[in-house]
Formats: sequence, C-alpha cells, structure tokens
Amino acid sequence: MKTVLLMVGTQKGAFLLRSDERRRSWQIDGPIMKGWKINDVQLDQRGAPRMFAAVGSYVYGPTIHVSDDLGRNWRQIENGPSYPTDVESKLKEVWCVVPGIESEPEVLYSGVADAGMFVSRDRGESWQEFENLRGHPTREEWTPGLGGLCCHSILVDPNNSQRIWAGISSVGVFRSDDGGQSWQVKNDGLEIVIPTRQHKDIGSCVHRLVIDPKDSTRLFQQNHKGLFRSLDAGDSWQRIESGMPSNFGFPMIVHPHDSNTLFVIPLESDEFRLPMNGQLAVYRSDNSGDSWHESREGLPSNFYAGIMRQAMAYDTIADNSGIYFGTSGGQIFYSRDNGNNWEAIDCQLPRINSVSVAMLDD
Repeated sequence: MKTVLLMVGTQKGAFLLRSDERRRSWQIDGPIMKGWKINDVQLDQRGAPRMFAAVGSYVYGPTIHVSDDLGRNWRQIENGPSYPTDVESKLKEVWCVVPGIESEPEVLYSGVADAGMFVSRDRGESWQEFENLRGHPTREEWTPGLGGLCCHSILVDPNNSQRIWAGISSVGVFRSDDGGQSWQVKNDGLEIVIPTRQHKDIGSCVHRLVIDPKDSTRLFQQNHKGLFRSLDAGDSWQRIESGMPSNFGFPMIVHPHDSNTLFVIPLESDEFRLPMNGQLAVYRSDNSGDSWHESREGLPSNFYAGIMRQAMAYDTIADNSGIYFGTSGGQIFYSRDNGNNWEAIDCQLPRINSVSVAMLDD
C-alpha cells in the first residue's frame, strides 16, 4: 500500500494532503510558510526524498526552500537563483522547480520571472543561470503577459539531458540542444499574440508545455490561442481542437500510463477566463488531441473560479490513476477513475497556484 501525497501551493502558504490508494478521505496539513506565496511544490524522489518550494514574499523576495523530512521542517537555499545586479532584468518570481532526468539525480531546473532559467547540479544547494536564454537575441522584444514575463514550463528529454525546452509567456517556446548553452525559437505554426517589429518568430503565448514521456519528439501545449501538438520536438506545431468549446485555457497534463490521453480545462476567452457558461468541465482526448470530449460528472454548475497553469496533476496508481486540479477559489477536485467521475476534497484553501502529486511507500 502506498500513500498519495498531494502538494498544493497557494497564495497564502503550502498545504500537504495525504490519503491511501483508495483516496476516499484526506488528511490536510498546513498552511506551511503561512502567508507566503507558493508558486510550486515538488518532491524529488531520485535518492533521499527532498521537497522543494518556489516561494515569494513581498518583504523577502523570491526564494527556494527545501525540506528533507517531507514538509515538516524547511530551510531557505542561500545560493538560490539570482540575477547580477548590473543587468536590466529583475528576479521577481520563482515559478517552478523541475527535477532532472533519472540518470542525473543531482540536477534540477528552475524557471523564473523576469524570464530566465537556472540549473542546480548539487540537489538544489546552489544555482547557475543559463545566461544565453535571458540574453537571447530576441530578448529586446520580449513582452510580458498578464502573469508577467515568466518561464513557467521546463521540459527535459528523458533520454538526452542536452535537449531542454522552455515555455515563456508571452514569447513562446525555446529549445536547447546543447544543455542550455544556446537556444532556438520554436514557434512555427503557433499564432502570434503580440506582434513584434524585428523578430517575427516570437510573441506566441504558451500557457503550458508538456511532453510525451514515451516519445520525446511529441510535445503538446495549451496556448493563449489554442491547443497544439508537435511531432518533431517543437520544430513545428499543428492545432488539435476538434470538439473543444473554447481554445483558451491554462493547465494541460499527459496521462502517466497512456501518453495518447490528455486532459485540459477550457475557459471562456482571454477576456473572461471563467468556465464556459459557469459549467466547470474537464476535457479529455484519448487520441493525442485528434478529438476531445467533456468530462464533468460530479463537477459543480454555477462555478466561476479559474484554474492556473500549474494547478493540475496526476498520480501513478496503475489501474485507475487519480487526476487532480485546484482553483483560484481554493477548491480541489479529483477523479479516482481516470477522469470519468469527479468529486471535491473537503477543504477551502487560499487561491491555488499549483498542484503536484507523489506516491510514498508506507
């Protein structure tokens, strides 16, 4: 028997929720780092478990905190991500912490705003910037989206750590094939949201970028202007929106055991950013995005909260994987049967920024 650990980052601290594999009742611990903005919480299980939190404070600024006892005690990383004082960009937010591939257990990545990426090669104790991403030749025309100029999605090829992708709002997708030393824009086929004068290939607002865990040439994204799939590692993109009521939304996940299965949550337009007609619904594709169908059994009507880009995740229970998402209203909904039926966890949290899941041995 395993324990399902749900890690939730909110506007006013982090919360840890635990259940057994039946997922019928939940123990809730928190708030952790009470009152602090938590953009992301991740558990790195490549070795001794270490939990990471991307933390922000109006007083102390953006930091990364770590816990080596599953969230009971925390300490701030002293040599966390930081920009030189003599550059124009300012480090305003740590958006995400992403463990590297299995063969490099010491390596982690972090995306920040103003947009940039950092790498740690010592399990998060110190961080170095990929300077050529922030210093990309197109940088002069990067324009922030509503959530700021943020690097929020980081993917690493599980078979080749030299290949890394970054999703930046509202600039687009970048890929490095040399371990972060150089970066290429990968927006071919994506609609441009913010046109620029000189660099015509940027200005696509990627909301969430995910990878097929079994085939790293297949990428998917929820974009400001639609849903897209790439079959060539991001070199080109095609729309995948058949059956969707809206092409706008933020979160996207790939099923852990069937990478042809995708989940998204559409919202009503970039102006309103609410569930369509107040009907909260998850949409699922079982054919890599060729078509989509609604799944809302158990979800509420007359619902008008949003869902953030990092606020949807899955567990890895083999027969009936759990799908989880949190809302800007502080609710957590989940499915115990691969997204066919939904229920709510009995809690009302602050605005939820992120949801992640880990499986623990009892």
